[in-house]
Amino acid sequence: MSTCPSCEEPLESGDRFCGACGYDLSAVPAPPDDLPTVTLSTDVAAPAQTPDVDWPSAPELDSSDTPAPVHLPTDLPGTDSGGSELPSAVRFDGVPEQAGESAGDYTLPAPDPRTAPPEALATPPAGTKLCVACRAGHVDRDGYCENCGHAQPRERDHMEQELGAVAAVSDRGLRHHRNEDAFAIASAALPDGTPSVVSIVCDGVSSATRPDEASLAASRAASEALLESLPRGTHPQQAMHDAIVAAAEAVNVLAQEPGAAREHAPHQNAPACTLVGAIVAKDLLIVGWVGDSRAYWVPDDRTAPAARLTEDDSWAAQMVAAGLMNEAEAYADERAHAITGWLGADAYELEPHTASFKPDRPGVVVVCTDGLWNYAEAAEEMARVIPADAAHRPLHSAQVLVGHALDGGGHDNVTVAVLPFPVPPQGAGSA
Repeated sequence: MSTCPSCEEPLESGDRFCGACGYDLSAVPAPPDDLPTVTLSTDVAAPAQTPDVDWPSAPELDSSDTPAPVHLPTDLPGTDSGGSELPSAVRFDGVPEQAGESAGDYTLPAPDPRTAPPEALATPPAGTKLCVACRAGHVDRDGYCENCGHAQPRERDHMEQELGAVAAVSDRGLRHHRNEDAFAIASAALPDGTPSVVSIVCDGVSSATRPDEASLAASRAASEALLESLPRGTHPQQAMHDAIVAAAEAVNVLAQEPGAAREHAPHQNAPACTLVGAIVAKDLLIVGWVGDSRAYWVPDDRTAPAARLTEDDSWAAQMVAAGLMNEAEAYADERAHAITGWLGADAYELEPHTASFKPDRPGVVVVCTDGLWNYAEAAEEMARVIPADAAHRPLHSAQVLVGHALDGGGHDNVTVAVLPFPVPPQGAGSA
């Protein structure tokens, strides 16, 4: 030893005790004859190698500038880093164990409505609605699902109704945030027992306040007035006139609100809308309107001419009527669709328009807002768009017409009613 094992003091050869600390050097064991070494032989068996994984490889780039295609995640096989297939069930950390389930398994709170059989989906209690997304939760008063939180579509975003002899469809369109159109369809018996069919279509004026409320109030008031007057024997044309007056009064009432309610928007107009309606009674076809919503006549025999039955209350129509412009020039002007007549407290003067016709052949009446006729303005265009079997399938025809407007861009709300007109008694002429 060259140093003391206790204090590391240098030692001299032959020392039996440390001169510094007195440590007994004879107690230290003698060193072994050889020193152990680590085996460096390469004959030891190597650990098992991981099998090769057949990963897909991208093709070589050619000399062109076209980049090589890449692999999408869905194109790659579901394997782990060792080449084994992944488990079929996805597991999540931290999900508490539930009765009958293994810890970590995540299950949907409701069956998937795309794959579940009808009997597996919940049925909502009376007076409540079922969520259109999860088909399991109920919809609260604010329009959200209590189960998944999905916002439900508003009822007026898309509406359809059919009463056999008349059908109507209304859609929000593709650009508006809400549907400001409304319609009402009904039937009533005349004093002699013969049926009459009624349709009312209203278009809220977007530049006014609460246009959706105005159109709904007008359509309901006009329909109720007709259902009351027609069974009493009132002439259908007079009944239509009175119905428009009743609709105007209903819209005027909406403007009668406290002054404090308008202090935040003092420059906005009162609620307003347009209206167009049609009555089929015996051999008579009655139309009435205020504004730029329209009614068209399309005969079943498409070789016969179609016709527009209304004249717009608009700037363009006034220019044409005054002889200042032809129709093409007037409707090409940016002021063309500015309406000059409407229902509402701000209207200059209420002037209901009514007209009576006696078609000499069967056909259909198309009652619509400008959300449709902007995409089929001429009567000939409307006749080309509406299906040939419109008289027998009015709801399908209304759906096709709304679809035509949506395919064209859907810039406005779209509402259309289709009324088949039967074959009149023999001898009836046109008027």
